Amino acid sequence: MTQINREWAIEKLKGFLHTAAVEWVAPPHGVVSAGSFKFKNASKPEAQAAAHIAEQILDRVIPDWRTADWEEAKRQPLWRHREAAHRAVAFLEAEQELQENLGSGAPQLDAATLHPWVWGSVQGLWSSGHFREAVGAAARAVSVQAQAKLGRRDASEAKLLSDAFSTNQPTPGHPRLRLIENDGGDTFRNRHDGAGNLRKGCLLSHPQPHRPRRG
Repeated sequence: MTQINREWAIEKLKGFLHTAAVEWVAPPHGVVSAGSFKFKNASKPEAQAAAHIAEQILDRVIPDWRTADWEEAKRQPLWRHREAAHRAVAFLEAEQELQENLGSGAPQLDAATLHPWVWGSVQGLWSSGHFREAVGAAARAVSVQAQAKLGRRDASEAKLLSDAFSTNQPTPGHPRLRLIENDGGDTFRNRHDGAGNLRKGCLLSHPQPHRPRRG
């Protein structure tokens, strides 16, 4: 699960649970009926509006909540939302308590800190649990943007970035990307060699889509 504001999420989910609480209404006297449920603290439109916000949180905390095999509360409106919200609150509160007392021991990366080329192209895939597809889409998005920035479509992804970060002087048809100015020192060469090799390794480690041969 990507990093979220737990306190805010818990507050919103608890607010939804209050708004979407239901009560059983007995049938009128003399009417043969099992009765019905209605929202106790809000109108139906208000409960639906609160449910829309809750859905965004639940998709992040319990990605499979829409299809999970839970015992159904028959005839109760928004029963799955409420069941998922109760579970999500318990999870978030326990996770917060554990991290506050034990610490995770691992770095956290907020998606908002990623470059828009990356997160903007994969947010939907990642949020829906398609992690492998998201990584591949991110790699392709960076490659497409790099091709546009460099004005080149004559080299494969790995070759393109390796060539772009080359410490050789640019030549016609072979522009360069620069991280720092060239002062003739080892730092300039090491940073650009490292950037080119890192990008090449990322692309070679992930399967690329098949491209038909030209001619």
